[in-house]
Amino acid sequence: MRDFRKMQVWQKAHNLTLLVYRITKKHPPEEIYGLTSQTRRAAASIPANIAEGCGRERVADFRRFLGMTMGSASELEYHFLLAHDLGFLHDSDYRGAQRDVIEVKRMLASLIVKLKADR
Repeated sequence: MRDFRKMQVWQKAHNLTLLVYRITKKHPPEEIYGLTSQTRRAAASIPANIAEGCGRERVADFRRFLGMTMGSASELEYHFLLAHDLGFLHDSDYRGAQRDVIEVKRMLASLIVKLKADR
């Protein structure tokens, strides 16, 4: 069992989730059950899946959760693009959010490769 709080990728993902909650407050109220909710769920599932995977005994299970995490990160990346194209995210917020989610995806990819090599 690993302590997810000590993992740099979890810390980055947690901070990304906090950012998502801040920037989605600016979305139109009619999106609260649409794009806002979906964006927040995708963001929160990233650190949540890392944490859940850390609680698994087998490395293979942890890798599987990291794969799901990568999917959520890609979904979040699209939600940022959609929100920007709809005018819900200003350019500076969009660029920062995209940069952060791409950094998390790179960290996840590196961790997945490392875990595969450690088999």
